[in-house]
Amino acid sequence: MPMAADDIADMIRTAIPDAEVEITDLAGDGDHYAAKVVAESFRGMSRVAQQRAVYAALGGRMGGVLHALQLTTAVPN
Repeated sequence: MPMAADDIADMIRTAIPDAEVEITDLAGDGDHYAAKVVAESFRGMSRVAQQRAVYAALGGRMGGVLHALQLTTAVPN
């Protein structure tokens, strides 16, 4: 069963409370999403570390319940 976009956003916000999260369903199938995550707590972290933090927030659901996630991370301007 695919994950809902709101569930993905909630999991990320729970793990990264200062995150602004924008989820887009890329294929309309509930399986292929794009996520933009902007958080002040990412400041000073490498892009890889930022993305690892987001994947950790999803608790191992990548590749299973959540099939594909195009991920963009950033710090606020």
